[in-house]
Amino acid sequence: MSPTIAVLALQGAFIEHEQRLQSLGCTTIELRQAADLARPFDGLVLPGGESTVQAKLLHDLGMFEPLRQRIAEGLPALGTCAGLILLADHFRTLPVTVRRNAYGRQLGSFHAEGRWEEGTKGTEEAAGATCVADEKNHSSNSATLASEPVPLTFIRAPRIEATGPGVEPLVTLNDAPAAVRHHNQIAAAFHPELDDDNRLYEAFLAPLKRAY
Repeated sequence: MSPTIAVLALQGAFIEHEQRLQSLGCTTIELRQAADLARPFDGLVLPGGESTVQAKLLHDLGMFEPLRQRIAEGLPALGTCAGLILLADHFRTLPVTVRRNAYGRQLGSFHAEGRWEEGTKGTEEAAGATCVADEKNHSSNSATLASEPVPLTFIRAPRIEATGPGVEPLVTLNDAPAAVRHHNQIAAAFHPELDDDNRLYEAFLAPLKRAY
């Protein structure tokens, strides 16, 4: 068996997320209407797009509060670009301050390389990984991962300008957080689905895959 990940499919770049998750061994379903919330799923992806449009559609379709409540209760969630804004400004489950379009509008979109921070260990410990051999292997893998730059594609991207208690940087650009984790939530200002780097997805999926 594999984890089932629900991808919000109201607007934005959701197909690319589905393809990446499927390549990593996940089953995906699309959330398009309130009835879809009755289907079982283990995690949630909130894609890039227009956060204001997505939030309005979620309210209009009666999906906003059920999803907000599930995230608040611990449902693993990955939000990218507009998904970051949904978590921070609309659901308000992620204690960070974001500034919209801070990296430039559509014509100012750009590609950069960031640094992977040593955050995966926290996820594994929280999920109950206690094997000493696994911890040693993880330390080695973390050092290798941290030494490799993370490709970052920004499209009308928000900037994380401040973080609250318990928020951990996962990826930084020029020493500022470009992706963060807060308990069950991971959020990124960039679009990981557009680059060939799976580390953010793997950090999101790690506790879910261990459950299977």
